[in-house]
Amino acid sequence: MVFVLVLGLDSAFEPRVAYCDAAAAIDDDYLASIRKMSADVLQREPFTYIPSSKEYNIQPKPVFSAFEFRSLAMTTVRSLLMFYLPLLEPKTAPEDDEDFLNNGEEERRTDLIAPLKKSAKQIARETTVVTTRRLLERLALSYVSQRMAWKLLKDVPQSALRKAERGWPTHVYIFKVSQTTLRGHFLGVAASWAVQVGIEIYRCVFRYVKPEEEEEEPVQVSVQAKDLGNKVVGITVRCGASLVFAAIGAGICSCLTRPSTGQWIGCALGDLAGPMVVSLCLQKTLQADL
Repeated sequence: MVFVLVLGLDSAFEPRVAYCDAAAAIDDDYLASIRKMSADVLQREPFTYIPSSKEYNIQPKPVFSAFEFRSLAMTTVRSLLMFYLPLLEPKTAPEDDEDFLNNGEEERRTDLIAPLKKSAKQIARETTVVTTRRLLERLALSYVSQRMAWKLLKDVPQSALRKAERGWPTHVYIFKVSQTTLRGHFLGVAASWAVQVGIEIYRCVFRYVKPEEEEEEPVQVSVQAKDLGNKVVGITVRCGASLVFAAIGAGICSCLTRPSTGQWIGCALGDLAGPMVVSLCLQKTLQADL
């Protein structure tokens, strides 16, 4: 095996070459080992090329996933417990015996229809929110980039578990998990905002078209529009607080317990605590102004 190496050009533009026999300096055992390794590689499974650019595996859930048996059953049980558990709380007996005898029959007759209606409305609302989120996921896949759609539809608990294996400092890990939760929880909060605003618009239009019998004078359109605007602002503030608190809670709880479980628990707690904190702050502000 002979190789020709071009060293350069002299002043007369004549090439300088050097000849060397590379095979003469290589041992036969070394060549045999190279041939054996090459044969082993060729006998293995075909080589899979891994591209340098990152691939995004996006698998959206079905549009009507909220109406599947498991999801619908969990929603139904949760809604029924939400409105029927308060009825099981023991009531304190009145001090006056005469009032107790008079109101005994009324207390025994517990209204079970009203909680059932509220539970049905809650089930319809939750299934509508989930279906709206699935539609928003389809819109995200169609109108935003593939990278952004992957971030919006990412499995956040599994992402938190993967981030925990990278050995980041605690503050960096909390920031990354909070950022991922903020993106992954955005479509759910947006769907909840759209459903709540739609309900308020329906109530406003229905009240204007068919006013209640108790109202002697119909409410003016400007007053209804102002009331609707205030409700939309309130819904927007509560949803924004829910999103921010969910992200912060997910980042903190993922450090305290198992990353995937802690992220889910922190997101749920922050989602509930955000609107409550905003409502308390607004009440204190209004009381201070008065």
